[in-house]
Amino acid sequence: MRPAVVEAYALLRDTFRSGGKALVCGNGGSAADAEHWAGEMLKGFEGSRAVTPAVRAELGDELADRLQGALPMIPLTGFVSLASAYANDCDSVYTFAQLVLGLGQRGDLLIALSTSGNSENIILAARVARKRGLRILGLTGRDGGLLKPLCDACLRVPEDKTYRVQELHLPLYHTLALMLEDEFFTR
Repeated sequence: MRPAVVEAYALLRDTFRSGGKALVCGNGGSAADAEHWAGEMLKGFEGSRAVTPAVRAELGDELADRLQGALPMIPLTGFVSLASAYANDCDSVYTFAQLVLGLGQRGDLLIALSTSGNSENIILAARVARKRGLRILGLTGRDGGLLKPLCDACLRVPEDKTYRVQELHLPLYHTLALMLEDEFFTR
């Protein structure tokens, strides 16, 4: 597992270092994990995150003293109006794919959480991401399913039951959050 975590970290680090953003999606408990992980990236997680001197100069001391350094991660699970409209007007299985099309750009990263690796809406989002030049990080269960071959890196945990896979994803994304916080905010 350790080489896969290092590979996942490198994808995230290189995306953020080059000015890209991460888009993250999942279903059910994995949707909650997507929101949770994005929260860890958009504000301080374990340590303090002072804004950069450039941001301080742009915003001034009053705002800069009350804000924290952030890494751009957008949970695709939070677009309630778009998701409901797309489900009503089009086909809900394509909602994440539509969001990747609308928000993703070459140099960004799609993080796809799927306990089985076979969630149709996640696979469709990954297919759009691949065609648009985004890199893909998957978090799945034991075999990676149909998602695995679409990924640049895939963190596969040694479980098959949905809740157990989700329980093992949490320490993985917390580890990655800590590694990224150390890389971007404590050096």
